[in-house]
Amino acid sequence: MAWFYLLIAAIFEVGWPFGLKMATFGNNKLIWIIFAIVAMTLSGVFLFLAQKTIPVGTAYAVWTGIGASCTFLLGVIIFHDAFSLMRAFGILLIIAGVILLKIGH
Repeated sequence: MAWFYLLIAAIFEVGWPFGLKMATFGNNKLIWIIFAIVAMTLSGVFLFLAQKTIPVGTAYAVWTGIGASCTFLLGVIIFHDAFSLMRAFGILLIIAGVILLKIGH
């Protein structure tokens, strides 16, 4: 169950930078800032739950790795952030590191 909590925490981890980015557009700034705060809070709660059985270093690395990778992809797909082979390779290295941490657990 702890790994499930960690996955949920990582998904919410993507929510807060998404909400803050969306707050830079249009008239709904407050709604998106509230969205970001809620996502941040839920991410922390689920990370707390996951760390009850997963070592803190592993949990944190997986949490940030998934969050960074998914946020990168979200930026490229939705916000048309720059994409290059070097940036994609960097994300692949993060994903590989997360996989190795899970395997080594």
